[in-house]
Amino acid sequence: MDTADIAQAERAGHPARSVAFVTLGCAKNEVDTAAMERRALAAGYRLEDDPALADAIVVNTCSFIQSATEESIEAVLDAAGLPSVAEGRARLIVAGCMPARYGDELAAELPEAAAFVPCSREDDIAAVLDGALGVERAGAAPEPGAGEARPAGAFGYVKISDGCDRWCSYCAIPLIRGRYRSFSYEQVRADVARLVEAGAGEVDLIAQDTGRWGADFDEPLDLAWLVDALAREFPDTWLRVLYLQPEGVTDELLAVMARHPNVCPYLDIPLQHVSERVLRAMNRRGSRAAFEALVGRVRAALPDVTLRTTLIAGFPGETDEEFDELLSFVEEGLFDYVGVFAYSREEGTAAFDLPGQVDDDERAERAQRLRDAADAASSPLIAARVGREAFVLVEGAEEDGQLYGRAQCQAPEVDGVTYLDAGEPGRIVRARITDTLLYEMEGEVL
Repeated sequence: MDTADIAQAERAGHPARSVAFVTLGCAKNEVDTAAMERRALAAGYRLEDDPALADAIVVNTCSFIQSATEESIEAVLDAAGLPSVAEGRARLIVAGCMPARYGDELAAELPEAAAFVPCSREDDIAAVLDGALGVERAGAAPEPGAGEARPAGAFGYVKISDGCDRWCSYCAIPLIRGRYRSFSYEQVRADVARLVEAGAGEVDLIAQDTGRWGADFDEPLDLAWLVDALAREFPDTWLRVLYLQPEGVTDELLAVMARHPNVCPYLDIPLQHVSERVLRAMNRRGSRAAFEALVGRVRAALPDVTLRTTLIAGFPGETDEEFDELLSFVEEGLFDYVGVFAYSREEGTAAFDLPGQVDDDERAERAQRLRDAADAASSPLIAARVGREAFVLVEGAEEDGQLYGRAQCQAPEVDGVTYLDAGEPGRIVRARITDTLLYEMEGEVL
């Protein structure tokens, strides 16, 4: 907010108080924070990058697994320890997954917070800020306008749904986010348009389960229809689909991806395991043979596709033989990128009380073995890109001036970057890949 905006807010009777947002967790939380920022801006607040200088600090927490909860608590306590908060000059607000998961018991544990905002109440953030800071206004806070946001970077996330109905036995998301609900096409389209207008060259569609989009509408639609509609309207913008469960990989979606060059030939398909017995204990479907067939079907439809998956090591009851089967699957090299997590025992989930809990050290050791196997299997796949041409979205430059970006085969924040010898941030360039180092690539702009 500039000086004119501050003066206007003050003339309207609203002091231009400042608010800083601190975001923990995944890209979905980043989307939620961006929406809260827009609501705060529309209500006359100005955004402050430094929490120590803000009148209010909103910590948007993650509580998906215990380690995320611990990190969020540490961030809250760090904010509470700032002189402005400790001396009562600023207010601390805890938002997101922790209040949604732990409810009233959180208030007793964190008396430093002036308010708690679960995921379901984040649309009310302006009113919460008003209450915490003693701001009085005539009527409700205005709704955010299409242009009210921080400037977009080279890419941005758009959430197409929230919640989950799968109830995987290890997962707390349904407890935190509630039942699955698709966002309307009009809302998704408006969010994409806002990012494109703000300069984003890539838009990533995310949700807990992107493949179910539209199935809960009175007149059902599907993800293939959504991607096709967006790709047609925004032909100069890369679109990427993330967090697609195996059941969501339909022939219709693959056909749409093959039809549109601006839809990245990239799929992030969390499998979690390949042992049929372990998958049933996880309350999931599939098997090693089924997943191998799925990969074959995808690569037949999209020969240049890049595949990522996520696996869990040390699930309760996982035998040495079942782990070896998972390790062998990773060593096949069917996926370009593999994210590995050690099983986290979460209260409230069905797996918490399952027999055969694997001890912490064994879980960590199995996870590391999987990561090592994934690195060994992925390295030659990435090295094989040397000599090929790729379009690269230039994202920026490091402190030493080295330009970097991402090819369509690299999702934001997880798959490394491509270093370039030329280019302008926000633009897409054509480059020849000249070298790789594990997940990083180097490119010469053509």
